[in-house]
Amino acid sequence: MWPLDPSQKEVLRFAVRCRVLTLMLQALFNAIIPDHHAEAFSPPRLAPSGSVDQLVEGLLSGLSHWDAEHFLFIAEHGYLYEHNFAFFPGFPLVLWVGTELLRPLWGLLSLRSCLLISVALLNFLFSVLAAVALHDLGCLVLHCPRQAFYGALLFCLSPANVFLAAGYSEALFALLTFSAMGQLERGRSWTSGLLFALATGVRSNGLVNIGFLVHSQCQGFFSSLTVLNPLRQLGKLMGSVFLSVLALGLPFALFQYYAYMQFCLPGSAHPIPKPLLQLAVDKGYRIAEGNEPPWCSWQLPLVYSYIQDIYWNVGFLRYYELKQVPNFLLAAPVAVLIVWATWTYVTTHPWLCLTLGMRRSKNSENLEKPHPGYLSPRVFVYLVHAAALLLFGSLCMHVQVLTRFLGSSTPILYWFPAHLLQDQEPLLRSRETVSWKPLAGDSLSGQKVPRNSIMGLLYNWKTCSLVTQCILGYFLTYWLLGLLLHCNFLPWT
Repeated sequence: MWPLDPSQKEVLRFAVRCRVLTLMLQALFNAIIPDHHAEAFSPPRLAPSGSVDQLVEGLLSGLSHWDAEHFLFIAEHGYLYEHNFAFFPGFPLVLWVGTELLRPLWGLLSLRSCLLISVALLNFLFSVLAAVALHDLGCLVLHCPRQAFYGALLFCLSPANVFLAAGYSEALFALLTFSAMGQLERGRSWTSGLLFALATGVRSNGLVNIGFLVHSQCQGFFSSLTVLNPLRQLGKLMGSVFLSVLALGLPFALFQYYAYMQFCLPGSAHPIPKPLLQLAVDKGYRIAEGNEPPWCSWQLPLVYSYIQDIYWNVGFLRYYELKQVPNFLLAAPVAVLIVWATWTYVTTHPWLCLTLGMRRSKNSENLEKPHPGYLSPRVFVYLVHAAALLLFGSLCMHVQVLTRFLGSSTPILYWFPAHLLQDQEPLLRSRETVSWKPLAGDSLSGQKVPRNSIMGLLYNWKTCSLVTQCILGYFLTYWLLGLLLHCNFLPWT
């Protein structure tokens, strides 16, 4: 990936500008719009705040709302309450490391202020690097520099933008996931497995990434059947699959075991400050020193399943209520995009989909050149991943989180709109719109840095096609509306 080529430099520049604008707008919106009094987790501050702390709070408090408060609390105090275990430890651990790096400022700032600064700086870094990683992944998978470039630029304008900036784990998860996918495309299975495992320690849906490793191993197995001992290869495949499941499942298992030690084994509870203990009494939060939770006696004591069921009412079709219609409407655009992407791909490659990405056509002798871009056979496994996440999220989760759930997990949300832009936007067919790096072996004379095609389309909005206006309209509306609502405790979670 390094050193960066001209298109990567443009992605990097655009990502940095978008992040800076995001931080400025959240501070502005948080200053001019009063916070809504939401019934959200709001622990008391234990340390007094000085004038510098109040300045930091005024500039960055928009990043600490809704679930971000849980991550900040865990980074500062650890897992004191049972419902804290809905949030995986990877991101709070990174925030804690960030505050340690800010130790010289501890005499000037409270720990809370250091955490807010860590959130702003680290998620700035993670989201910028995730954009570069997505561009790199797109070049490897799509074999179409333009679509890879468009997709990375669209990620910078992601509908999940506010969650890539606020104190949520989405930016770190996107960076780890896209980087792991890129390493797997390069054939570096061990490095990819390590990054996927780290991603599982950040978000629970990282477990689904096992499918990428298993699919890659199955492809290697079928390609070697004709030249090597089948039984030996089958044993090797089963061993590889077992190691993949073990590696990606280990962070989840260790986290569940830590919760079991805290709440189910006597004498393992940590002392809790009195204000936080009083909060538990007032709000009915379960702490380790109380009665033993019901899940401790389960045959498989998984605190995560229990919390999602009892605290968040997550389960099959539980969200299908009339009062949730507005939330379904909020999730509709991202769902439509993924369904449209799936339909387009399946109708183009029916046999490839029937053979689970192993064969492109019925005729094994078919030497037809594969499609470049989104319709490339190599996109199949990414599409299955996106469709599986959409199906699970639509049926079993709070549907309003689908935008950030998919926006930080799958490149399909950016590759398919990039495909539509290239395929259906006449302005992008002009050689004056984008100047591209020549292929290897071509002359480098006259090479230019690629222009930002997305900004070019925005400048020429009125002449863009309807598809382009719908795509960019959706991305920009959610990009801005998320900042406006989320940063003021309004319902955008």
